[in-house]
Amino acid sequence: MIRTYLLLAWTWLRASAQYPGPMITMAIGSFTVNALDVAAIWVIFEHTRSLAGFGLAEVMFLYGTAGLSFALSDMLFGNVDRLSQHIKAGTFDTMLIRPVSAFVQMAVDRFGVHRLGRAAQATVVLAIALSRLDLPWSRVWMIPLMVLCGIVIFTAIFTLGGALQFLLTDAPEVANAFTYGGGTLTQYPLSVYGDELVRGVTFVVPLAFVNWQPGLFVLDRPDPIGLPYWFRFAGPLAALGLTAVAVLAWRAGIRRYRSTGS
Repeated sequence: MIRTYLLLAWTWLRASAQYPGPMITMAIGSFTVNALDVAAIWVIFEHTRSLAGFGLAEVMFLYGTAGLSFALSDMLFGNVDRLSQHIKAGTFDTMLIRPVSAFVQMAVDRFGVHRLGRAAQATVVLAIALSRLDLPWSRVWMIPLMVLCGIVIFTAIFTLGGALQFLLTDAPEVANAFTYGGGTLTQYPLSVYGDELVRGVTFVVPLAFVNWQPGLFVLDRPDPIGLPYWFRFAGPLAALGLTAVAVLAWRAGIRRYRSTGS
């Protein structure tokens, strides 16, 4: 499956390389547009020294880790939540009859390097934040793990959003509320939101394990709502659990799907 994904991705990249101008322009545009989010954070800190008790470098750290996880997940698997377009156009039928996983085909559809712009922007922000935090190595080891778990969690949410579109074909915005909405939510300390929302994104849709709970460990901060300390290390468990739910939902959607007849 991985080999098939790489071959299809390479095919799309070769096609995109035929028009390097638009590809580079889109990558630069993505970098610039997402940089506006950082500008908004700078504006906030022009009027306050902390946001929910977190300093500028700490907020940038949370922004960078969440942004990098989301950007890589969106680049590699984000097309899955565009399933409704293929269902309405009848092109999903074609994917089902090919000797390749429909999920892989959906994920790699129109794969383009221009999406690296968002990932590059998040990487720059994260690097700047780490240079200012001076974290001990005894906590730095968590950062690659939290980014990896974040990628898995966002990919599972993209998959759940795609599976939902087997049922709600004309409502892709419902899925976007959890995918792109979740990406935006995790860019800030969750303590700026109400306790009910924090519990919801911890126990229902586990976005808190993208960067909040492991981030509390890295930054050596107490949990504002008093959740157990071991939650900081539960990211892999949350990622695996949500992935299992996403796989079951996707398979159920495939079984429920009825051809458009195209």
